[in-house]
Amino acid sequence: MRTLEALLKEGTGLLREAGIEDAALDAWLLLEFITGKSRAWFFAHGEEKAGEELCRQYHRLIMTRAERIPLQHLTHQAYFMGYELYVDENVLIPRQDTEILAEEALKVLKTKKNPRILDMCTGSGCILLSILAEREDVSGVGADISPKALEVAKRNADSLKVEKRAEFVESDIFCASFFRQKDGKVPEKYDMLISNPPYIATGELDCLMEEVRLHDPVTALDGREDGLYFYRRITQQAGDYLKPGGMLAYEIGCSQGKEVSAIMESAGFDEVKVLQDLAGLDRVVTGLWNKEQETDKIM
Repeated sequence: MRTLEALLKEGTGLLREAGIEDAALDAWLLLEFITGKSRAWFFAHGEEKAGEELCRQYHRLIMTRAERIPLQHLTHQAYFMGYELYVDENVLIPRQDTEILAEEALKVLKTKKNPRILDMCTGSGCILLSILAEREDVSGVGADISPKALEVAKRNADSLKVEKRAEFVESDIFCASFFRQKDGKVPEKYDMLISNPPYIATGELDCLMEEVRLHDPVTALDGREDGLYFYRRITQQAGDYLKPGGMLAYEIGCSQGKEVSAIMESAGFDEVKVLQDLAGLDRVVTGLWNKEQETDKIM
């Protein structure tokens, strides 16, 4: 019967043979997932025998990961801003780069009292919900075209215990009745509209890593012909939903800073700026809506 240490070594070897870049890390995380034991425990008890059933389960997970199924789809766990979230094939797996957007939002919201946020293309809800978890006086709405993604977001709101401050709306951008004037009542205006929209140009989708290309939902990736489709659509109407002084904040692809900035400036946003991620690449664009009424929209 194999020891836990030998089992881990075997799993690492199988993933390396399959060309998994982070083979050692993924092999460890799958062992941690299936045993429920911490790394510190493992170092102290690595010579313990692994039962046959545990070996079978671990081997099955390793071979599934070797087929390029994302690790997070096997464990249904992802971490964002230090919070554990549930993920599955219906949502984009939260990425560390997106934390730059959430961190910038929190900085800006320091000056706001009881702010309201609209998170467009919310997916797993990671951006909106992490902000709500950090600030007890923040509330907001997460909108997404996918009802299955919204189910994931609602589950995460429950697990983070922010469900009373989070509302979710199925909508293709602003198309839902929730965002239209009705019964004489104008749509709500927010202190911040934040979004990580699909921004990969359609022609570049085939160049993505297999884990992303085949297993992340294409609706969360495909930014149409030039990757800027959703920036145009959201920005075109964003002013209708922002209070004077409200912020529009986007995650962007690292080559899209100038184009997204131009879209926002053309729509009437002021103080547009581009922020870099830890690697020094353009990652976030923000701008302020300083108008009482909507101005001419971009096409």
